[in-house]
Amino acid sequence: MSVLPLVFTSGWASGINAYAVVLLLGVFGATGLTDEVPASLQRTDVLIVAGVLFVCEAVADKIPYVDSIWDSVHTVLRPVAGAVVAALLAGDSGSLPELAAAAVGGSSALMSHLVKAGTRMAINTSPEPFSNIAVSTAEDLGVAGIIIFALFHPVAAALVAGTLLALGLVTVVFLASRIRRFWRRRAQRREGKRPAAAGVGRSPW
Repeated sequence: MSVLPLVFTSGWASGINAYAVVLLLGVFGATGLTDEVPASLQRTDVLIVAGVLFVCEAVADKIPYVDSIWDSVHTVLRPVAGAVVAALLAGDSGSLPELAAAAVGGSSALMSHLVKAGTRMAINTSPEPFSNIAVSTAEDLGVAGIIIFALFHPVAAALVAGTLLALGLVTVVFLASRIRRFWRRRAQRREGKRPAAAGVGRSPW
């Protein structure tokens, strides 16, 4: 069977939490629960690094505004991770050219990342922190569930991931006004800090 469904699903999941994808694939491959995972993802050093970074993301992703900063840093990292994982999966299976797999995995990761980042911006316009924790937890569980499902039912998982991506894009469109509000607040904070910084060290006389 073609590895394309797994490539697409892993890319979508990487756009939400790339470290969880690498960690889960590596653990399932290393424990022998599946033979779909390339050996490079099963290495002990890769699993340790992915585990540490997953913990860092699990914490940062649940703190208002810190999650948006984390997302901005990962605007490049998540699509790259999605492309690399996809290329490794394709190279191990031999059923799909690695370059094509990287393009599919990277582009699906980029789109899901933009959905996640946009949704978090909208959520951060709310004064309470509990929505961040709830959404982040749901994302973590969703990524874990879809990756495990994809290893055993790749086509069905790809259909689910595609549906979630489409719904996410529609949701971001509906949240556009709140996303713009987030950027306005961010710009106001920057403008508010500039006068204070400019006055530091000056004599009041």
